[in-house]
Amino acid sequence: MTEAYPPAVDKDAPLIADIRLLGQILGETVREQEGDAVFGLIETIRLLSIAITRDGSRDAASQLDALLRGLSAEDAVSVVRAFTYFSHLANLAEDRHHIRRREAHDAAGDTAQDGSLERSFERLKSAGIEHEAIRSMLDTAWLSPVLTAHPTEVQRKSILDAERAIAELLARRDGLKARREAEQNLASIRARVAQLWQTRLLRTSKLSVSDEIENALSYYQSTFLPEIPKLYGRLEELLERGRVAPFLRMGSWIGGDRDGNPFVVAETLQVALMRQCEMALRHYLTEIHMLGAELSISATLAGATPELLGLAARGKDDNAHRADEPYRQALIGVYARLAATLKAITGSEALRHAVSPSDPYKTPQQFLDDLVVVEASLSAQHGQAIAGERLVPLMRAVEVFGFHLATVDLRQNSDRHEAAVAELLAIARVTEDYSSLSEGEKQDVLLGVLKDPRCLKVPHFGYSTDTESELAIFATARRLRAQIGKQAIRHAIISHTESVSDLLEVLVLQKESGLTRGVLGDANAYAALTVVPLFETIGDLRQAEAIMRDYFALPGIAAMVRAGGNEQDVMLGYSDSNKDGGFFTSNWELYRASTALAKLFSGELSVQLRLFHGRGGTVGRGGGPSYQAILAQPPGTVTGQIRMTEQGEVIASKYSNPDIGRRNLETLVAATIEATLLSTGETAPVSFLAAADRLSSISTGAYRALVYDDPGFTGFFFAATPIAEIAELNIGSRPASRKANRRIEDLRAIPWSFSWGQARLTLPGWFGFGAAVAQFTREGGPDAEALLKRMYAEWPFFRTLLSNMDMVLAKADITMLDRYAALVPDRALAIRISADILGEWQRTTAALALVTGHADRLADNPALARSIRHRFPYIAPLNHLQVELLRRWRAGQQDEKIRRGILISINGIAAGLRNTG
Repeated sequence: MTEAYPPAVDKDAPLIADIRLLGQILGETVREQEGDAVFGLIETIRLLSIAITRDGSRDAASQLDALLRGLSAEDAVSVVRAFTYFSHLANLAEDRHHIRRREAHDAAGDTAQDGSLERSFERLKSAGIEHEAIRSMLDTAWLSPVLTAHPTEVQRKSILDAERAIAELLARRDGLKARREAEQNLASIRARVAQLWQTRLLRTSKLSVSDEIENALSYYQSTFLPEIPKLYGRLEELLERGRVAPFLRMGSWIGGDRDGNPFVVAETLQVALMRQCEMALRHYLTEIHMLGAELSISATLAGATPELLGLAARGKDDNAHRADEPYRQALIGVYARLAATLKAITGSEALRHAVSPSDPYKTPQQFLDDLVVVEASLSAQHGQAIAGERLVPLMRAVEVFGFHLATVDLRQNSDRHEAAVAELLAIARVTEDYSSLSEGEKQDVLLGVLKDPRCLKVPHFGYSTDTESELAIFATARRLRAQIGKQAIRHAIISHTESVSDLLEVLVLQKESGLTRGVLGDANAYAALTVVPLFETIGDLRQAEAIMRDYFALPGIAAMVRAGGNEQDVMLGYSDSNKDGGFFTSNWELYRASTALAKLFSGELSVQLRLFHGRGGTVGRGGGPSYQAILAQPPGTVTGQIRMTEQGEVIASKYSNPDIGRRNLETLVAATIEATLLSTGETAPVSFLAAADRLSSISTGAYRALVYDDPGFTGFFFAATPIAEIAELNIGSRPASRKANRRIEDLRAIPWSFSWGQARLTLPGWFGFGAAVAQFTREGGPDAEALLKRMYAEWPFFRTLLSNMDMVLAKADITMLDRYAALVPDRALAIRISADILGEWQRTTAALALVTGHADRLADNPALARSIRHRFPYIAPLNHLQVELLRRWRAGQQDEKIRRGILISINGIAAGLRNTG
């Protein structure tokens, strides 16, 4: 699995060398494990695929078709596995090269790169912004990446673990000088690649919520727990003195997201937070144990503060060998209390025996207070360097992760909340048919309930399973907050928010579960969980401002929010709005809603707004580079406050490698600081806004004409993409569709985008823009063209949107359209819909060239262009094989090997494209 690459510039030589090395090792492994014949097949398919992709060779296409149709199912699986693993290994080489290039930049003293804290601080200094202003902003900031509960992560943890080991070996290889060490390193890589080849790629059973929890925890162990404290440390170095507030915290939906997932119940919420708590506490226990080994400081050589001596005395360590080592004595006591905390909360035991039983810590702050005593004593005795190595990062970890590790959000569809409240109201004889009431009548009923200190639920009365489940979730949240800390659960998110009553219903459920203090209208009454509307569809986004204004206008609501901290989260959905209105309209309506909400909250309401961006992995679901995405937010919408989802295989791509993970977290911090402190607050010119509005109108018309109005489109989509097979991949714990039908409206946005990525057409990331620009320029002539070019040059929103579209088109492969369309049984339908897609593709590429001035893709991103050039010859064979295997499967050849080949090809294409889910 090697290729004769064109001569490379020096800086890319190590990347190409790594890809060649890993490809060679994989090829040798395949030859050894499967034989020369299979290896020869792989090479032949690769070369034919290159001829088709690069040269458009029809002869090669005919040869490839004949070869694929003649493949046995067993050989097909072996070939698919080989190309899939090459995609995985190429990803490791690229990640290593990113780190290598950054290290080279740092060593050479080059200008700091965009997205780095160093570059942000240079910009802040140039703008005359002092360190105190930065520190002041961070004191009230809140930045949170949120790992979601509906992943498209197609890799098993076993595969990820093996790949992490290969990544570490590659990193070590750069620094090896001795021949023997290099040979041993190479042997270890060969062993790990052989391990991969003999490890099952696919899960044999559906991914459970517990599996999702464990998969997510692996990223905390490898990346978040060790790397986030380092990031804080670097930020404090740049600020030159003092500590910054813990503004960067992790969030999670895993175990709390019930929307469309019947497997998430109160018990899974309990499991999620218990496992998170256990991981946090075990990390602290390990660090305390290591710290005790390091702080061998003798009282006869260095003093200790009275507070430290008191902490040592409470440790009850009577070992004569440590009689003059107060720091170790103190930490033995701290370890004992942590072990007791672990036992009290989770019921599990510490790995190492504590010297004596002790009282558990009631709060993370109590634990932190003991660490502060140790740090203060070291500092007083010239031991700052000692404290900085392990103790200070540990203190920062406790501030950030507490005992909860990550804040788990509750999420449920508004319809389910309404059904539960309706049953409570009916049985309590408040109103017999709540759901039939008008919106005004619903609000009156709910406000009355919230002002009444009595609960609705009648003791010992039988309620439906669904209502009991909803109440159990909130009751469990109350108990876990008391047990682990208030940061464990802070938000109740309402999917598909359409009205004010949707928010009031969640307040009622909180009241029923003891999560409110006082009743609405009382002084200092508040709700423990922030009620967070999620505006998802185009219609919902357009109503967002009005709904929030009306909500806060209700008697007692504003006072309740002020008592709870005077902040309000609002979540904006990228995925469903895209599926609803197309790429451009989704982005434009998100921009408009963000702007309107920011103006409402900063002005009329005087409440701190925190926007929560429900971004997916693909550009069609809000994906794309996070740094540019944050900077492209409308003026006044960030203000130090932002949450965003991290989904699917993007989580592995961003956070599997600790160095890459820290870099990605750093870009989030840098962008948030810049968007907050460097924003001029100036809105885009009226002409830009009017043009975007017109483009949106045309674009969504073109998009909906194909996706929703063409009666044949649904049949084309389900036949020409592997959507049905994706549902069998065991990649997540929830169903692919909300309802048991084939309506696009009911299909979840994740499999919708994922399917188009698999077919390499990526339609949700571009369709409609070409038609919009073509009509807009016809209507406005040269002035319209000039306006679009000005928008691209001067407006970050528009420039980022087109940059993301450029990336989508670069990763797509329109030559696959005919391949996948051949799977559609109705040939006339296949030809007609394919022509519509191809025509809009051509219009979109022409429009992008017109506006940006670049005919070639990724002209402004040569690194990504090189990456795509290196990997495409190995992704295309997977597409060709996938189509052939889908053809056989759907024709009735339902051999288990064919099914396995299809599912492995899905894995390989997703890994090769990296952000396809």
